[in-house]
Amino acid sequence: MNLTVEQVLALAPDPSSGSAARKLGISKPWSSLGRCERAIWGECQGSALYQVRVDLTDVATKCTCPSRKFPCKHALGLLLLAATAPASLVAGVPPGWVTDWLARRAASTERKEARAAAPETAPDPAAQAKRAEQRLARVVKGLDALDLWMNDLVRNGIAGVEAHPPAYWETQAARLVDAQAPALASRVRRLAQLVGGDARWPVRLLDELGRIALLTHAFRRIDELPAPLQADVRQLIGWSLTQDEVAASGEAIKDEWIVAGQWSEDDERVRVQRTWFVGVRSSRTALFLQFAAGVAPFAENLIPGTAFEGELVYWPSAWPIRATIRERFAAPRAWSDRLPGFDRVEAFLDAVAAATARQPWFDRTVACLRAVTPVHLGKAGRIVRDTEGRALPLAPLDAWALFALSGGAPVDLTAEWDGCHLVPLSAIVDGAFHVLWKGAA
Repeated sequence: MNLTVEQVLALAPDPSSGSAARKLGISKPWSSLGRCERAIWGECQGSALYQVRVDLTDVATKCTCPSRKFPCKHALGLLLLAATAPASLVAGVPPGWVTDWLARRAASTERKEARAAAPETAPDPAAQAKRAEQRLARVVKGLDALDLWMNDLVRNGIAGVEAHPPAYWETQAARLVDAQAPALASRVRRLAQLVGGDARWPVRLLDELGRIALLTHAFRRIDELPAPLQADVRQLIGWSLTQDEVAASGEAIKDEWIVAGQWSEDDERVRVQRTWFVGVRSSRTALFLQFAAGVAPFAENLIPGTAFEGELVYWPSAWPIRATIRERFAAPRAWSDRLPGFDRVEAFLDAVAAATARQPWFDRTVACLRAVTPVHLGKAGRIVRDTEGRALPLAPLDAWALFALSGGAPVDLTAEWDGCHLVPLSAIVDGAFHVLWKGAA
């Protein structure tokens, strides 16, 4: 595994873990170091002697230390040592505590595959139909109440919306949860974040209210929609799909997938991680979502700036973007070449317009922009400009790392686009991949 120091530190759950790992990325505290095709391992001397191992297939880690952070500083230190001094990890036969762990991981994977392949007990069709009918009635009633609430909001005008307490939005969201429309409830809850956010917040609020109204009307006429758009509407209201349902009806793509950018945030006691993939051969983009409660680790370790051969399966959609990882065929490798992307801002916006025409409710997409130059406009904000002079605004976040890397020269930029701003995630400069922002991870 040819990971760089920056790519290893991108796995750190917080800055303090990364700083502590740097002190352990040298040979002095380590003993019994080794490697094989599948794993690396070593024993780290701290307040006790900790056994540390890393599965190179998916960069999963295990350490005997009591830390509740994943990966811990010892696992990060071992990865840093492998990145900076690979010769210190001598090829050999793994000790028992490594082979036992790898065997348990393999057995767990086999059990999951067996459960997925096992025939399921057929549900009672009558009971299933009754539950579906009851939920449909609750959802329709909730949508009727939501439409009335939005009509009142617009009729009364939005000039005084800033004075509304948080409970104004939360109460309506809670009603939608009770109506079994949880995804729509989250969308309503996010309206409060738009109010007062910037000078254009009234326009953005009205735009989002319009999209919600379009969604409620689309649901009432869902039988008239094409099947892919029906799937979108149901998911946007709150019907979720199981992994088996996605695998059965979603589009599968085999490719070498670049981990182009990553963003994490806390959402109501749950940590959410968004990872953006770009296919080397297909140029397809994909959004991989992970959720974890508290300090629990995410199921997949995905390092920005790496690429892996694998198969993704897309959620059914009129514009497929969300995907799940069906299988990885090889360990990840470092990526520093140019990403498939757009050389002109106009071409990117054309692609966004085409996607919006097919699925008008998507919240964000990934922008892989090649040879764009960051420009600071003082109080007017910050932008990135392509070679033709067309520009897109940067989000009001700390972007000094991007400006420092650019030095006034063009860079290849990966960013999230929310329809208004770019949030820089990573950049490739002089053949080196740099992580710019990871959110609240």
